[in-house]
Amino acid sequence: MVKHRNYNIAELRQLDVAHHLPPQQNYMLMKDIGGSRIITRADGCTLFDGEGNALLDGMAGLWCVQIGYGRPEMARAAYEQMQELPFYNTFFKTASPPTIVLSAKVSELLGGNLTHVFFSNSGSEAIDTVVRLVRYYWQIKGEGERHIIIARENSYHGSTLAGVSLGGMGPMRAQGGPLVPGFEHVMQPYLFEEGFGEDPEAFAKRAAYAIEEKILSVGPHRVAAVIGEPVQGAGGVIIPPPNYWPRVEEICRKYGILLVADEVICGFGRLGKWFGFQHFGFKPDLVAMAKGLSSGYLPISAVGVADFIVEALRSANQDFVHGFTYSGHPTAAAVALKNIEIIEREDLVRRTEMETGPYLARALDRLSDHPLVGEVRSLGLIGAIEIVSHRGGNERFSGGDGSAALLIRDMCIDNGLMVRAVRDSLVMSPPLTITLEEIDRLVAIMEQALDNASVRLRNGKEGGSGGDSSE
Repeated sequence: MVKHRNYNIAELRQLDVAHHLPPQQNYMLMKDIGGSRIITRADGCTLFDGEGNALLDGMAGLWCVQIGYGRPEMARAAYEQMQELPFYNTFFKTASPPTIVLSAKVSELLGGNLTHVFFSNSGSEAIDTVVRLVRYYWQIKGEGERHIIIARENSYHGSTLAGVSLGGMGPMRAQGGPLVPGFEHVMQPYLFEEGFGEDPEAFAKRAAYAIEEKILSVGPHRVAAVIGEPVQGAGGVIIPPPNYWPRVEEICRKYGILLVADEVICGFGRLGKWFGFQHFGFKPDLVAMAKGLSSGYLPISAVGVADFIVEALRSANQDFVHGFTYSGHPTAAAVALKNIEIIEREDLVRRTEMETGPYLARALDRLSDHPLVGEVRSLGLIGAIEIVSHRGGNERFSGGDGSAALLIRDMCIDNGLMVRAVRDSLVMSPPLTITLEEIDRLVAIMEQALDNASVRLRNGKEGGSGGDSSE
């Protein structure tokens, strides 16, 4: 029996306002509402707050808790490694056993020519590593003019200055400038928003060709890489048409440009394959990953690197002067290895592809006839519901300010389901361990929230308690 500490929740909320600056928050709003909801424990797919409320976690923490909460063997893996070697760095021509074994295991899961792994601590740091590696690679090759990296509008690639500059989210790019130069952006493959009513195949061609147009406009000799999430998670669970990614790869190969898959959200089974690029059938040269690598139990991230890039790094015969104190942290690596072991043992990737993913798709489809729903979409265990003012179109309430989705999100949370609002959509990403009964409950709570919100929205009373801008 796990014992839980007795907290004074009211005092914690006061301290939260007095001293804590949580990420991605409106700090005046946090003060007005008297502090954060205090999550005190979790088990399986359920969160428990300090007020005694149970919430089905429809977001797997923050897109990451693949194996669910409360796994004793994960705690044991951390404890045993801390007893033996809690930490040592990888700077001084040293490495720990779990770090090396994890690099080999991740390379095996990636497959193909992605033979090496560079470790860091967060998805944002993995993206910074990608930027440094890509630009350094072209310097080694004698083509230092190739420094521009092309990303998509509304893409999320982390919260560091480089990640925000590379990403395409307007609200993030508007704060804390000037941004890092050398990044260009093209249209996102968002059929519902940017190609409504268009043939998916034609839209896939148009969205992919936008990348080629950008390459030609800035000059192929100046473009280092193209980067994208297989499915844009924080952008609103934007699932591209089937032939989009193979076309993007073809364009990159045509101009000799590196292709980067940001798998921070999609990796480790989320789409029903170990990695999203495996589902969509393309071969990246670098792969950023984090979140599901340890199911969020400890911070760790990585970049998978193709063999020809590694050979170039070796040919330079000098230090790659980049890295972090905790790169390859032995305890985080041990926990990540145990996480992967659990995913394999419980066959969670195949289960997502063959059982829970299709079940979620069928369950969500029951909402497609709701008058507030413009589209439901999912792939594996990630999904979205588009909120519209009139069924059959893609027009939004209040000019698309996202207030309708916020209202529905808040109603879901009040009724025991943690989901997110991204602009005018509800998004979900439950643990890979979710049961079919829990999927039914997830959809039932969303349906009830849609019904309850419908009256208020039709009466012009939309508006929730604060948005989810990113991540």
